[in-house]
Order: sequence, then C-alpha cells, then structure tokens
Amino acid sequence: MTAFDALKVKPFRQFVLARFFLIFSVQMQNLILSWMVYDITKDPLSLGLIGIAEIIPFLSVVLFAGNMADKLSRKKMIFWSTLLITCSSIFLYYLAAHTTSIATPLLLTCYYTIVVVIGFGRGFFGPASQAMVPTLVPAKVFANATTWNTTAFHIASIIGPAIGGLMFGFGGAYITMPVIIVLQVVSLILYFSLKYEQVYSPKSNEPIIKRLSAGIKFVFSNQVIINSLSLDLFAVLFGGAAALLPVFAAEIYHCGAQGLGVLRAAPAFGAVLMAVILMWKPPGKGAGKILLAAVALFGLCMIVFALSKNFYLSVAILALSGAVDNVSVVIRQTLVQMNTPDEMRGRVAAVNSVFISLSNEIGAFESGLAAKLFGLVPSVIYGGLATIGVVGVTSKIAPKLKAMDM
Repeated sequence: MTAFDALKVKPFRQFVLARFFLIFSVQMQNLILSWMVYDITKDPLSLGLIGIAEIIPFLSVVLFAGNMADKLSRKKMIFWSTLLITCSSIFLYYLAAHTTSIATPLLLTCYYTIVVVIGFGRGFFGPASQAMVPTLVPAKVFANATTWNTTAFHIASIIGPAIGGLMFGFGGAYITMPVIIVLQVVSLILYFSLKYEQVYSPKSNEPIIKRLSAGIKFVFSNQVIINSLSLDLFAVLFGGAAALLPVFAAEIYHCGAQGLGVLRAAPAFGAVLMAVILMWKPPGKGAGKILLAAVALFGLCMIVFALSKNFYLSVAILALSGAVDNVSVVIRQTLVQMNTPDEMRGRVAAVNSVFISLSNEIGAFESGLAAKLFGLVPSVIYGGLATIGVVGVTSKIAPKLKAMDM
C-alpha cells in the first residue's frame, strides 16, 4: 500500500477535489460575512449570533437528511445543497454591491438570513457526503481515504480564510465574491459529473420517526460507535480552547490580531502534517488504544498550553494538539464507517454530525462560562484534566473500543 492508494480511485479523487473547493469557498464566505456583520454592529455578540443562526437550522434538519441519504440519491442531495450554498453566495454578492442603498436593519437581516440558508445546506450536505465516502473506495484503503478527506478539509480551512482575508482587504467584495462563486460552481460541476453507485435502504412503509429512531438506536447499541463518538464529544466539550484564543492573544501573549491568526492556524497546520504521516503509515493494529492515547495527549496539550507563557511554545503545542486530534478523527471516522451497514450510513452520519456540532458549539459556550467562573488559565487546565479523565473512564467501560483493530 502507498500513501496515494485512495487518490488512484477517480470517483474519490473527484469527490475530494469538489469538497476542497466548496470548503475553501465557504471559509472565505464566512470570513466576509463575519466582517460585514461586525462592521455594521461593532458588537462581538453579533459574531456569536452567527454561529447560533447557522447551528439551529442545521440541527433541525440533519437527522431527517440522514434518513433521506439512505432512501434517496446522496449525489443529488450533495448537488442541491451545494447549489443552495452557491445561491447564498450570489445573494451576498448582490448585497455587497448595494450596501449603500439598503437600510442597515434590512441589510443585517439579510446577512443572518444567508447564514441560516448555509446552515440548512450544511444539514443536508453533511450526512450525504459522510455516507458517500466509504462507498467510493475499496474497504482496504478506506483509512487512507479518510486521511485524504480530512486533509483536504484542514488545508482548505487554513488557506481559505487567509486568502479570503487578503483578497477582501485589498480588493473588497467586488473581487472576492466572484472568486467564491466560481469555486462553488466548479464544485457543482464536479459533483454533478461524479460516477457513483449507491446501495439504497430496502423500500418500506415505516414512518419516518421509526426510521430515524432505528438509526439512533443502532448508534447507541453499538459500543464501538457510541463510545468513539462520546469520547470525541466530551474531549472537545471539556478540552477545546479555540473559543478562548482571542483572550490568550490579548491578555497572555499581547500579540494582536496577527498573533491570533497564527494561534488559530496552528492546530490545522499540525493536523495537515499528521495527515501526511497517516497517508504513509495509517493506523491499523491497536487502533482503539491509539485513539484513546491520542485523546489523552490532546488533553495534556491543553494543560501545557494553559501553563505556557511563551508564544512560540504555545503555537507548537497547539500544532501538536491538532496533530493528535487528526489521529483521533481518522480512527473514529474509520471505525464508525466500518461498523455501519451501507443502507444505514446516512442516518448514522447524521447522528455523528449532531455529536460534532454539539461538541463544537456547546464546547465554545462551556469554555467561556468556565473562564468566567474559574479564570482563563485554570479553566483550560481543568478542561484538559477532564479530557484525560474521560479517556480513563472510556478505557474501563468500553473494552471493545479499546481492543479494536482496523
């Protein structure tokens, strides 16, 4: 096996490229939206409301979208949800060109409406795309495919905001928005022309609620799946410090917005470096133990980061945290997909998406609340210790996960 086995499969290669262009463009779009909203309100709370405006529609449809991904064409779901996001970009371009002629309250409402539309698009896109990946490649190279898929995401997450910020800073929306739209149109073309054969769920007259509950019951009845998802949920919920990075930049390192950008990019940079390693040396024997060790090391990284007063050491620790987090992502996604029958992958992917979204959004809230109650540095230390504690509990109550090989 080589590091490029998955990319030798044309449908998967085309899928990854399409997803890369989409994530790249959406990251640019998110940056522009955040800037435009803050430029109007001058209120940091308005930025937090962007996340709420996106997560509510996402959670409202994602479980139903998972059911659709098992009964209907996943390829069509991905195409139409991407088209919805593209339409939101076109509307944002129109608003950017007419900001002076639109009343401020209406303009702000339109911006949040675009965020809501993106949330709906994400809700349908996520389960369909997650369920599609395992069926694009042979089972023996699925771990390699997962690595490439996550690598594409991390690279797009690094360079998307950077390039978007530079283009928007020098050329404004008139330059940036057309580039975003072109990238999304290219993604649409790649998804539309993708050759994909899907295994559908057997036709049944079961009520949709019963089908959804079947997916949820499957997740909670499979020790490997539920414990791997729960491990990630609580690790991010307690151990994540991403929401507090602006405070560390301002009060600990005094490094300004430029330093904050470096801090935010460090975990993704570490994840990309680890992805290169995983392409050549994918986790196999002892994957369950490696997963537990990676999450524990993530918690330890958060403790060292909280205690560090040196900016460069902190950047290195954040990069290491991104690297070990990527190990857990690849193993977790592989274990979940390996233990899920194809006709149920959409519903399981939807439950997975709920776990991820809850851990990110509630984790950010938990971080802010803990910092307010216990102080900045102690809150991150306690979170890291809690993450390590979660690993200890999981290793005791989930022997099947601990003994799992890939």
